Parts: sequence; C-alpha cells; structure tokens
Amino acid sequence: MVSDGPPRMALYLQDKHDIGYELDVAVYAEEQGFSEIWQADTRLARDCVVLMSALLSRTRRLRIGSGVLPIYTRNPAVIAATWSTMWELGGAGPDGESRVMLGLGAWWEPIAGRVGTPRRKPLTAMREYVEAIGQLFTMEEVTYEGEFVHLDRVRLDVAYGDAGPRRIPIYIGATGPRMLELAGEISDGPLLNYVVPTDYIADAVGRAEVGAARAGKTLADLDRPELLACSLSDDDPGEAMLTGKSLVAYYLGTEPHIVEASGADPGLVAKVQELVGWPATEADYRAAAHVIPDDLVRRLMAVGTADECREAVAAYIEAGVTCPVLYPMMDDIKPVIDAFAGWWP
Repeated sequence: MVSDGPPRMALYLQDKHDIGYELDVAVYAEEQGFSEIWQADTRLARDCVVLMSALLSRTRRLRIGSGVLPIYTRNPAVIAATWSTMWELGGAGPDGESRVMLGLGAWWEPIAGRVGTPRRKPLTAMREYVEAIGQLFTMEEVTYEGEFVHLDRVRLDVAYGDAGPRRIPIYIGATGPRMLELAGEISDGPLLNYVVPTDYIADAVGRAEVGAARAGKTLADLDRPELLACSLSDDDPGEAMLTGKSLVAYYLGTEPHIVEASGADPGLVAKVQELVGWPATEADYRAAAHVIPDDLVRRLMAVGTADECREAVAAYIEAGVTCPVLYPMMDDIKPVIDAFAGWWP
C-alpha cells in the first residue's frame, strides 16, 4: 500500500560496491532518513536473501526488499518460509509495518535459458506464485493446484514463537504491459524498472491502474516504487555521464525487455550489441559507452550534478513514482544520499 507518512526515498544495491561498504552505507542512509533499501538479485551475482538478512541485522528502521527474486528459481512454499524468517529477523518498523518486502520477477533471457530454466508462461506462473505465497503468509493451511504451483495442505510450520499472519507486502517487478496490469491486479504494486524514460513510467502507471480496477482497487491503493539509476558528481559531472553511458550500454546490449521499454533507436541498439556480450565485463560497458549519446542517458536516468539529478528524479515522481529507488553508479554512494536526504519536489 502507498504510505500515508512522509515522502519516501530508497536505495537500490546491486554488486558494484563492496558488501561491507554497502552495509555501512545502509546505516548512513537510515540515519539520513531514507525509508528503504531494495537488494538486487540479478544475473548470477549476489543472492538477495543473504544480503537482505545482513541489511536487516545492521539497521533498525529501514524496510528491506528484494529487487527482484526470480520466481522460477525457488518453490513458493520455500519463498514464503524464507520471507517469514526475515520477517522475524527484522521485526516491525516504527509504524508497526513489516520491515521486509517481497519483490518477485519472472527473470529474463539469456540467463534463464542458459541455466536450464526456460521462462514458460511468465504471466501464469507469476499469478500462481503471488496468490500461493500470499495465502501462505496468512499462516493458514493452503491447498493450491495450478500449472506451476502445487500445494497439498501446506502451512508455514511455526512450532515456536509468533504464528500470527505475516503481513509482508508483495511487489511484482514488471516491465511489459501485461505484467504491469497483473501487478496492479494481484500485488501491492509494481516495482518499476529502470533505464526507461518518464513517458514509459506514465504509461506503466496507467497499465497498473487498469489491473487495479479489475480487482476493485484504485491507483491510490498501489505503491509504485521505481528503480532509478543515479550517476552523480558535482566535482566531475563528465565522469558521471560516462558512467551513466556504461550502464545504458550494458542494458541495451544484454536485456531485451529493457531495450523495448527504453525507446532507444534500433540502429544504436544493434551497434551496442556488437560491442557488449553476455556475461559482459565493466571493460565491455566502457568500450560501448562512446556510442551512447548524452541526450539518451539524460532521458533514461538521473545523471550529472546533484541539482541535475534532483531535477530528473522530480520528473519521475511527476510521472507517477511513489518512491524513487536510487541506484548509485559512482564509487562513493554517500553524495547520492546527501543530495536526496530530506528532499522532495
């Protein structure tokens, strides 16, 4: 649900920075008033459950979510048990709400196919996972017979301690129009993707609203956090732009769902894909960066000085984002936190 409290600002952590440093940064973000951290589970880099557990242990107020867990990699009952465990670990925040959030995704190619997990019927699979996990969070016995999910009189087994319902919000990492509508219909909201322009976000929010209406909900009932890459430097905005270009090159070169949502010119995408393979290295990203124009980067992320980045984030909020989830691209994350602490347009 959308919070009735003060404006929210969040961080997205992937694998760019040292883990120990990220844990220290989480404490700093909490001190500066950030509301949450979304931990990536992307490629075959870092596992979100391990990092979420560490973040929950190091902080006291921040909400921690998965951005996003691929559904095909785990049984839904195991996912529910894992998040129930983190629910216990994190406890409730100051507002009494769960500190842990569950973001689910349908993964992407080529990674799914290369590890032998084809993305078959992602919409059907996602619906079944969200419905079954949500039922398991009630702590009641669940029987569910679907095409992907099969539960026969299953309940989360809590022999000791609190056996009450786990009120854990569920988000769907959605990029395509049908998944966005599904997110609006059956989840607490979409976790919107990054490296996309604001007009895409406005359309995505509209798609989620269509899905919400199917379930008798309104747009106000949906949370709409969005991952938003942020390459910020007041000292060297040129280097910040180059770093932003590297990120754009990676996504145009390797993730087809992002390519479609980005609106990038097909000729440019083909040129980038000649330079970036999979799995790509940071050197590959930098090699492809020189073909990415500045104006494209500015359309797809927050880049440049602190003022320029705040202006860009304000545009995404205007397009319908309820919580910017900033992915700091520079080696030092703290300037990003400082630039957005206590800020709201």
